[in-house]
Amino acid sequence: MKTILITGGAGFIGSNFVHYMLKKYTDYRIIVLDALTYAGNLDNLDDVMKHPNFLFWNGDIRDAYTVDNIMRNCDWVVNFAAETHVDRSIHEAGDFISTDIQGVFTLLEAAKKYNIEKFLQISTDEVYGSIDEGSFKETDMLNPSNPYSASKAGGEMLIMSYYRTYKTPVLITRSSNNFGPYQYPEKLIPLFITNLLENISVPVYGDGLNVRDWLYVEDNCSALDIILHKGEFGEIYNIGGDCEKTNIELTKTLIKSCDKTEDLIKYVADRLGHDRRYSISSEKVLALGWERKWDFEKGLAETVNWYRTNQDWWMKLKQKQESYKEWYRKNYEERGN
Repeated sequence: MKTILITGGAGFIGSNFVHYMLKKYTDYRIIVLDALTYAGNLDNLDDVMKHPNFLFWNGDIRDAYTVDNIMRNCDWVVNFAAETHVDRSIHEAGDFISTDIQGVFTLLEAAKKYNIEKFLQISTDEVYGSIDEGSFKETDMLNPSNPYSASKAGGEMLIMSYYRTYKTPVLITRSSNNFGPYQYPEKLIPLFITNLLENISVPVYGDGLNVRDWLYVEDNCSALDIILHKGEFGEIYNIGGDCEKTNIELTKTLIKSCDKTEDLIKYVADRLGHDRRYSISSEKVLALGWERKWDFEKGLAETVNWYRTNQDWWMKLKQKQESYKEWYRKNYEERGN
């Protein structure tokens, strides 16, 4: 039986990956290590807590003692643990450097010590920066625009140095914008869906013409699965949704999906260092046999329905957010045009 340590497994993509792996592989043991910061939520794992092949640890990837004690009993590591929200990184950069670089170092040291068989690092397409035309390939130069993407790029550099220096068996993925169930309601799609369900305005940065590529989270999980089993050590794999949309286009689609009207759109001052367009080529992972099974419309309908039927899940999170209305006013209403 393989034992896989999934760090950050109580977060959005991590918890979806835990569900995916436990459902598909009955002979794998899954250990989740999560610090349960604001975006980590045990409710995301509630239905697997009693699974015979599942174990949860509350701990921080920067804590060498905790990491050491867990990793000595593991075969593979999949690292989702990270600070990820760009807006927060602009105002609280230190937490991102600490978790996304120092935390990766702590994991790598333990992986080296215990001869971990595979180490999969979950990164982001944001490390490339913006591109006006075409799509980034894995060999293109990194050009991060904000502290979040810079911290993820730094973590990647450290990981590749361990591969070259110590032959640590590493793999790196860079996925485009994920969406789906269990996503914390500060990111665009869940923030907009939950606001619309409450008849609260939705904040669109600048002119709304920034472009993002959208990937349903289950398709990302299937790609990670294939890369974990078939990927070549020391390689990087882009995972894109092949679904580019401007923010205003996406906003209007969400408004229609939630049966609301466009008077809830609120244009706000643009984000500092806001990349104009992300686009990545997925040729490399497609060559491993991956294929997307969710088109955007189907995935979005599933996502909107999930937030409609799980209002207790996200209402608790918004209430915890230092008075959601105050948080929203500070972050968006004061920036309105």
